[in-house]
Amino acid sequence: MESRIERLCVERGLKMTGQRRVIARVLSEASDHPDVEELYRRAVQLDARISIATVYRTVRLLEERGILERRDFGGGRARYEPTEHGHHHHLIDVDSGRVIEFEDPEHERVLKAIATRLGFDLVSHRLELFGRRREAPAEPAAKPAANGAGRRS
Repeated sequence: MESRIERLCVERGLKMTGQRRVIARVLSEASDHPDVEELYRRAVQLDARISIATVYRTVRLLEERGILERRDFGGGRARYEPTEHGHHHHLIDVDSGRVIEFEDPEHERVLKAIATRLGFDLVSHRLELFGRRREAPAEPAAKPAANGAGRRS
């Protein structure tokens, strides 16, 4: 069965080699935003003949054709997601590197209002928030019972 990214590649006239098909399938099945190293690790499990250079070339080609989008979430490595992934935003945990996708209609409304106020029609935008997970509030220390329970004489 042809993956979503394979279909886009064919529609945009790319020759689909077996190794490109494997990389496209890995990208289509990814629920995260893998970097090239992670794509390579996943692809080589399906086809041990795939080289890291092939993954780099394929990712660059898919990005040039508008099939993949490069994201910089910090950490020194570009990460990728399909361009036809629907409009969403990202919250990046700066400690773990975990990326949380979210949608926020209120945010969208505010951005459109700002663009309108400044005399523009909003055609695109990108929001990437970087944060650190708050620690859960500490439980208050147990107070000694008023009836003397817990006291030693």
